[in-house]
Amino acid sequence: MRSRLFLKIYLTLLASLAAVAVASAGFVWLGQGEEDLSWQSQRARFVAALIPADMDRRSVEATLERFSRTFDADIAVYDPRGRLIAGAGRPLPRDILERRWRRDRGDVHTMVTELPDGRAVAARMERPFRPAGRNPLAYLALIAGVIGLAAYPVVRHLTRRLERLRAGVDAWGRGDFVARVPAGGRDEVAAVAKSFNKAADHVQRLIKSHRALLANASHELRSPLARLRVAIDLYEQAPEEKRKEEIVRNLAELDTLVEEILLASRLDHVEKLDAPESVDLLALVSEEGARNGVEVSGTPAIITGDARLLGRLVRNLMQNALRHGRPPVSATVARVGGAVELTVRDHGPGVPESESARVFEPFYRPSGRSEAAGGWGLGLALVRQIAERHGGAVRYESQLGGGACFVVKLPLRSA
Repeated sequence: MRSRLFLKIYLTLLASLAAVAVASAGFVWLGQGEEDLSWQSQRARFVAALIPADMDRRSVEATLERFSRTFDADIAVYDPRGRLIAGAGRPLPRDILERRWRRDRGDVHTMVTELPDGRAVAARMERPFRPAGRNPLAYLALIAGVIGLAAYPVVRHLTRRLERLRAGVDAWGRGDFVARVPAGGRDEVAAVAKSFNKAADHVQRLIKSHRALLANASHELRSPLARLRVAIDLYEQAPEEKRKEEIVRNLAELDTLVEEILLASRLDHVEKLDAPESVDLLALVSEEGARNGVEVSGTPAIITGDARLLGRLVRNLMQNALRHGRPPVSATVARVGGAVELTVRDHGPGVPESESARVFEPFYRPSGRSEAAGGWGLGLALVRQIAERHGGAVRYESQLGGGACFVVKLPLRSA
């Protein structure tokens, strides 16, 4: 079944060609009518000059005889009252003056020319004594037909690409998130196809990320839920302050994990910050350092961003160092060119070099770490997301003396 878009485009093209052909034919026909009138006027003056009104009958007959032999025609001259003056060749019909111009049969033509002095000259010949007539509509129709045939494959090629684009979108809409559309070419159709493929890749990454997040989150939630259930059962049997603290600690762990999941999901859908403001990074790091017992040093640096998200970034780095590293933990803020770097160091075992690229994955668990010990949750994954939303990046660096070092690079506020 042909696309309706193809039919619309192609029929519109044909209708436009037909309109142009008809309009052109009208102009040609009007111009041809004026040309015929001019030719008839010139012909009448020419014939009047050959057989003037004062020429005697014998001279007129001699002139007509020469014309008759030259053009193989039957010629006659009539006075203003329609009476025959002279003739040559076969006799003409009595109603010849009423015919004016016509084709009798086959290639025989009859022509009547009125002279300025009132006389009329009638001629019957095989070839008309006038410019050959052409039908402009036939030529224009032929041109329109050729253009229509040449435009068919072009229009069909265009609409076929649109149909392939529609088929790819339909397949993607049915749940085939791997489906993509051909994006060859440099026109608007190719641009739409590239935009669709780019959006499909982004959505596919989001879906894959959310599926992995959901799978890891459901797995990580099982441990605190199991501990919480055991603690509640023991607390009901023998209420103790220690078991109550265990219940509160497990609830806090669940609350933190759920909050991190929601924040990670929201950052996946955010392209720009809601309300960026000027933030003194050193002051913000010092505040978080005082809260977590981390030594802070460096130089003031003003950046543009979300103070709440930046505070979460600093807090996650410090708590990660305190939880998985060894003291002392330190944080440094330093300007580097047109950017500022936040460095958080600890003196723990660090991360194996082969796994340094995976440390920012959600729920990363280092090799050799038991499942009971838990993973690193979403802390570092959120650090990377927040840094990227602020136009920056984060990296892990190994230290010669041991320990872990995380460096966040953010752009300074533009003047």
